[in-house]
Amino acid sequence: MKRPLKRFTGALTLFALLLCACTLQAQTTRKEKKLVGDCVEAKQEFIQTDGLMSSLFANAYGYVIFPNVGKGGIGVGGAAGNGIVYQGGKIIGKAKLTQVSIGFQFGGQAYREVIFFEHKSDLDRFKENKIEFSAQASAVAATAGASANAKYRDGVMIFTQQKGGLMYEASVGGQKFNYSSF
Repeated sequence: MKRPLKRFTGALTLFALLLCACTLQAQTTRKEKKLVGDCVEAKQEFIQTDGLMSSLFANAYGYVIFPNVGKGGIGVGGAAGNGIVYQGGKIIGKAKLTQVSIGFQFGGQAYREVIFFEHKSDLDRFKENKIEFSAQASAVAATAGASANAKYRDGVMIFTQQKGGLMYEASVGGQKFNYSSF
């Protein structure tokens, strides 16, 4: 009598574990779908602000869009966001952006960021988590016509677009990235 009860308990435990795994997978898939949708919307916002950016999206070897980056600080600051990585216009993975900064800064803001990669080797460096922006790195504010004179620097070009908030500091220095493929 004890043996069938033990089998039933084991089967019930296995079923519960499978149910938890499926639920976790469904939540992850929902989050990823929302992130992809946010990236599509962010891309449209970049193009709507500066129509010339459509050629950057079409001609770059690859790019990563971070549709929602949150940044804040009082003396010491930080930023974080998740994004989707594209190669040839097709999704190949996701990325996480983190930034820590020290210096004069006060407030908080939300912004979008897109990083274009000029060549395969530049995207490969990003995928290997070997791209990180130094304190001297700067981004171009995405405004009408801003992309007309923008140039790749070390194989990357960065654009940001403020979504909301007010912060006295606007650099991308100190950003680090973590890539994972789908």
